[in-house]
Amino acid sequence: MGEDRTPAEQRLDIERELRARVEAGELERATTLAITSYGPELLGYLQAMSRDDDLASEAFSIACEQLWKHLARFRWDASLRTWLYQVARNALTRLRRTPGLRAERNVPLSLVTSIAEVQRQSTAIYQRTESKNALRELREALDPADHELLLLRLDRGMSWKDIARATSEEELSPATLTSRAAMLRKRYERVKAELRAKAIAAGLLDGG
Repeated sequence: MGEDRTPAEQRLDIERELRARVEAGELERATTLAITSYGPELLGYLQAMSRDDDLASEAFSIACEQLWKHLARFRWDASLRTWLYQVARNALTRLRRTPGLRAERNVPLSLVTSIAEVQRQSTAIYQRTESKNALRELREALDPADHELLLLRLDRGMSWKDIARATSEEELSPATLTSRAAMLRKRYERVKAELRAKAIAAGLLDGG
């Protein structure tokens, strides 16, 4: 039964369908599926990293345009989901470096509708759940790169190699990918220990 499948199995089904549609030349349908399947978590990631709904929405629009423009040439060396996190992250970085940058809106109308619907629903959910809790505040007070690492590993369940790909601005060789993944894993253990120590000091966890 579909409801018994794990999130990883469900994502694998999505990836297979996406690839089949791309290989069949159904780029608009494939792009729509990618946006509806991965859009909410991508926008949530951008909202968490930017803490600015407008900036996150603009970065999301740019990322969706990049998806539409480059999907036909995607090589499937990694999952499309992982690549989209890299694209979204790079879009946010570009917006921060060039505040006047805006999406070109050069996509089919059906995709504009899909993008807008993800933005509407995800922003409403994010705003309903944005009330702070003490542990979340400790996480957000970390260095942004450390906060991102926790978000991708704990909240998104990404593998170390996928995190290495998603947080790189360029394509990595196999050797560099393995090395970067190992480095990120060590950093994660340090950050997790640091967060635990802060939570114990704040009385949020038992130090026993």
